[in-house]
Amino acid sequence: MATFNEKTSSPSSASGIEEQMAPAGIRADKLAAVNLHAPPPFRWASLWEKPVINGLNGKSQTFPIFRFDNPYSRNFHFAWLGFFVAFLSWFAFPPLIPEAIKTDLSLTQAQIGNSNIVALSATMGLRLCLGPVVDRFGPRKVMAAILLIGAIPSGLAGTISSPAGLYTIRFFIGVLGATFVPCQAWTTAFFDKNIVGTANAFAGGWGNLGGGVTFVVQVSLFQSLVNRGLSSHSAWRAAFAIVPVPILVFVALLCIFLGTDCPAGKWEQRHTMPAAAIAMQQGHLVELDHDQQRVAQQKMSDKEQGKTEVQEVQDEDEHVANLHDIDVAVAEKPSWANTLKIARTPYTWLPALMYCTTFGFELAVDANLASVLFAAHKNLGQLNAGYYAATFGFMNVWTRPLGGIVGDLVGRRWGPAGKKYLTILLGTLQGFMSLALGLWQAHVYKTGGTPALGTQMGIVVVMAIFNEMANGANFSLTPHTSPYSNGLMTGLVGAFGNMGGVFFALIFRYCPANAFSQAWWISGIVAIVVNLFCIIIPAPSTRGRRL
Repeated sequence: MATFNEKTSSPSSASGIEEQMAPAGIRADKLAAVNLHAPPPFRWASLWEKPVINGLNGKSQTFPIFRFDNPYSRNFHFAWLGFFVAFLSWFAFPPLIPEAIKTDLSLTQAQIGNSNIVALSATMGLRLCLGPVVDRFGPRKVMAAILLIGAIPSGLAGTISSPAGLYTIRFFIGVLGATFVPCQAWTTAFFDKNIVGTANAFAGGWGNLGGGVTFVVQVSLFQSLVNRGLSSHSAWRAAFAIVPVPILVFVALLCIFLGTDCPAGKWEQRHTMPAAAIAMQQGHLVELDHDQQRVAQQKMSDKEQGKTEVQEVQDEDEHVANLHDIDVAVAEKPSWANTLKIARTPYTWLPALMYCTTFGFELAVDANLASVLFAAHKNLGQLNAGYYAATFGFMNVWTRPLGGIVGDLVGRRWGPAGKKYLTILLGTLQGFMSLALGLWQAHVYKTGGTPALGTQMGIVVVMAIFNEMANGANFSLTPHTSPYSNGLMTGLVGAFGNMGGVFFALIFRYCPANAFSQAWWISGIVAIVVNLFCIIIPAPSTRGRRL
């Protein structure tokens, strides 16, 4: 591995490596003049027109989601689709647990809660570990690997015959939840900072939509198999082999053969964009492994042999923007020193703590809502309880994207600080809705009644709006925190989301089935307190941070 900064000597000097990695004929001091027009204002036509590319970092400044003839659109769709299909196995148990699996395996309510916690714990650990792996190998390869590995325990779900077997299979299937890390890192790699919050939110929201789809698919498929003559014992086991396994493998192959690592092409070429030279000019340390050195040397050789040609930029004819307003961050090879430095930075923990209370709460609700509704309304049955519970996940199709869009709009006016306070506001409102739901249910139960299903679902829907918008807004803020270690930061925030999932799942686990109201109001208080605490944590600044 070679290390370069402005103090190293020739031939591995900063100027030398800048020449190797920058386009031929353009010096590092002129790179700032390349394609530095302001990001275009939003137009509906930009959704289907060709992407507008920032010439410095190769990222798209528009969001062309209705085109498939460019790598920006294709990789965006692969990112959210990989996360989406992971839910088909990761969340396949909760919709069938209240009746079919619980009866077949003779599970207690405590064992059901334990299985939820086991699944979330596995995801939490792997998300944390995968962050540096994404920075090292790129999001495309990591996404495909997780999907292929997760397909194995999914195919073995039919072998479960005891609570211990359920814990084991759900633990290994839990690795699929880590697809969130390459999902968000992938979109961050392809979209510029003016639109990255929207891209991340759409990818995360449409991916989380898989949670709602899974509820509908699994209960419908189970019921169809039973109607066709299969016993309940066989039907829920067959459902795993029919849906998740082939889809996981298919999407993994799509990512491998049709996906792209980054705007520069292969992951080891990511430092060949002009932005990398600007980063070094600003004093950022760049570490290249052997593959990256080979690519840089080849680029220099091509320039010397006249194989590349770039029109010279005239300083007097171009406006040179302030470099702190340009996204020149390139994912670096992870190191312990950099990880410790990130861990010591206060604002590193800002999105992590907020995500703990929002996405963590969403995971717990997704895992428990069907059981909560089934316990309160026995006449619903497993099928209808699953359909109602799917509402929470289905709303991600627009709520999380809306949070990202609003985050980007706020960011244009108030920067990262505005995104911080937006996320805090939404997370706090989620907490108040959860508190209200719990106190209302407790009052109804105390008077000997049963909570009205319509009122209960109405509060849940409003709560979901604040909750999922907060998740989207959070990942418009996260790319600002440690831009040179985007994978690590995404993994950290994602892991805290799962840690919150475990925490809130424990609250539901230790509340009796006839007193889930306690889980709601306790969760609400926790969300309010943590989000208000985050007010004192400073937001990252764009000045001097090359975002």
